[in-house]
Amino acid sequence: MLAPVGGPGDGNDILAAKGMLRNSLLAARSSLPAAERAALGAALAARVLALPEVGAAAVVAAFVGTGSEPPTLPLLDVLRERGVVVLLPVLLPGNGLAWGGYDGSLVEGRRGLLEPPAAGRSLADADVVLVPGVAYDASGGRLGRGGGSYDRALAAVSAPVVGLGYDGEVVDRVPVEPHDVRVDVVVTPGGVLRVRPGT
Repeated sequence: MLAPVGGPGDGNDILAAKGMLRNSLLAARSSLPAAERAALGAALAARVLALPEVGAAAVVAAFVGTGSEPPTLPLLDVLRERGVVVLLPVLLPGNGLAWGGYDGSLVEGRRGLLEPPAAGRSLADADVVLVPGVAYDASGGRLGRGGGSYDRALAAVSAPVVGLGYDGEVVDRVPVEPHDVRVDVVVTPGGVLRVRPGT
């Protein structure tokens, strides 16, 4: 389902463009009041739960939204209540990701992220993968935090990948590098964007 996305231009230019876009959108996120963020998270969860890919999934890989990210814990708990196995990332030294099952309990991991107490599961078991991002575009380009953790983890994934974000984070074009991977679907509180094939 995933394919590398690349674009013309010097690598330093792309890195600079990524940094400018990331900083701008993260600043906008930080300005959201907590109550508004919670309401947007609820709307986002409803859209995710209505996706056919999620409705048919026995195993969903996801993430715990922290800081200014869209809150995802209510979504994760609904999935568990439905009997879905939920996998969550565990951040390793060097920014690699391992995966553990979510049983309702979380511990604080590296960089203050909330994680399952233990890893030991495989991302390859997931029927659909929900990922965080700072920006997306209509070709499936995704801008993350800059550590490359998800690009490396998703490189060998065949399941549909769904990017979650806020409405203002769908932009005309995300600057990309050859190692970046595209998402198949983008979900925001305001709607669902299915990536155009062949773009």
